[in-house]
Amino acid sequence: MPIDHFIYAHPDLDAAVTQLEERLGVRALGGGKHVGQGTHNKLLALGPRTYLEIVAPDPDQAEPPRPRPYGVDGVTRGGLVGWAVECDDIDAALARTRRHGFDPGDVIDGRRVGPTGEMLRWRLTRNALDAGLVPFLIGWGDTPHPARSAPPGLLLESFHVEHPDPESLRPVLAALGADVQVEPAADAALVVRLNGPNGSTELR
Repeated sequence: MPIDHFIYAHPDLDAAVTQLEERLGVRALGGGKHVGQGTHNKLLALGPRTYLEIVAPDPDQAEPPRPRPYGVDGVTRGGLVGWAVECDDIDAALARTRRHGFDPGDVIDGRRVGPTGEMLRWRLTRNALDAGLVPFLIGWGDTPHPARSAPPGLLLESFHVEHPDPESLRPVLAALGADVQVEPAADAALVVRLNGPNGSTELR
């Protein structure tokens, strides 16, 4: 299944947007508020149906009743914390993933209020709340894909996962239909290389 988006978490959204603009040469825009979850985001397109989501705690929202998604609570610096694969029929994709031996959790509803007040809705598997090296499934239904309206100028050159024990991850990724290379490394990481106005840049 195709990569839908990567999640880049930071303690401060405005600071993250500025830092990434300096590195990549494109300024993130759009996004909105995840009402009730205590987060907000900005986006950068990486292709026609792939994007980078920059997410941070939203100081204008009340403290949420549950931990913020994607492990945003406690983040002290910017970095990639998760990723998603897109599927046309998320219920069928979830059933297939479970048949292949991995359960990413039930399908839950997601939503956010866009900058002009419009409500965007999608469906995703529950493992999205924790994010991490294992992707979650996402389906947009009738909602226009966010990459279509996110600022263009960047292209995804490559993506791989690093892990001390690659063999432990490969069956899970295969069950999800996530065709990604897993390389041995001392520390676990998501590693993306983007090409844009400032040339080729690595994010992890």
